[in-house]
Amino acid sequence: MPSKRRFSRIDLLASFVVLSILTCTWIARAQQPPANEADTFTGKAFRLESKGYGLSRRGFEAAARSDWHTHDGAQLLFVEEGRMRAQVEGQPMKEVGKGESILLPGGVAHWHGAVPAQAATQLSVTFAGGIKWMEKVNDAQYAGKAKR
Repeated sequence: MPSKRRFSRIDLLASFVVLSILTCTWIARAQQPPANEADTFTGKAFRLESKGYGLSRRGFEAAARSDWHTHDGAQLLFVEEGRMRAQVEGQPMKEVGKGESILLPGGVAHWHGAVPAQAATQLSVTFAGGIKWMEKVNDAQYAGKAKR
């Protein structure tokens, strides 16, 4: 009479490890870019150097905000999550939500941050180096009731 084989914990663990390695290998190969960029574009396309540009991602808790500041070049903000407020000197405060963007001009004072009741995540692209920090944003400015 044949005996029934029972799997031990070690057998199960070894099977899990082998399966995990195979899965990770398959996923890694599936995510590899094509060997030749010419295979992914029609017509002449080329990669440009991103020298002089800054890219950052920043989270804000609800009601958190930057101080007034300027950048040497323009700053493009994309709202990844939540809702944000921004104000350019001399202009009314604006709100932008998830999937929206706002362009802040270079050399002009501005601030940005989360709305009072919701956290936010922004992706920022700055078009030149250098930042100059200024005074805090007061509550009236943050509420959209005052300009700088």
